[in-house]
Amino acid sequence: MASECKSSEKGPDFSKNGGLLPAIAQDSKTHQILMMAYMNEEAYRETCETGTAVYYSRSREKLWRKGEESGHVQKVKKIYVDCDRDTILLSVEQQGVACHEGYRSCFYREVTADGLRVVAERVVDPADVYK
Repeated sequence: MASECKSSEKGPDFSKNGGLLPAIAQDSKTHQILMMAYMNEEAYRETCETGTAVYYSRSREKLWRKGEESGHVQKVKKIYVDCDRDTILLSVEQQGVACHEGYRSCFYREVTADGLRVVAERVVDPADVYK
């Protein structure tokens, strides 16, 4: 993984968007979108070095190693960058669930004419994961 990430001219352009780029995690087998977070250059480099997803938490203003509390880590299989080099797509093997609400994906609600409708089953109870 690290060798693919070494050249900054081929990777994300962190000079854009104040150094925080959207990072989408997608299941490597099913292609289901699991979540969206942000990465700064430090999070990207650590992701490349470790092979596990690391994001930047805007609310905590620090690196967020996915699964550090829950154990629900994301093993990164491939990294893609969009045409403008300002959005990152991680193809991951999700261990456990991606969503802190206990769903496999953070996108478990559909927008309908009547409002939001839950369209997925909760897999784990968040109270059992986050103590």
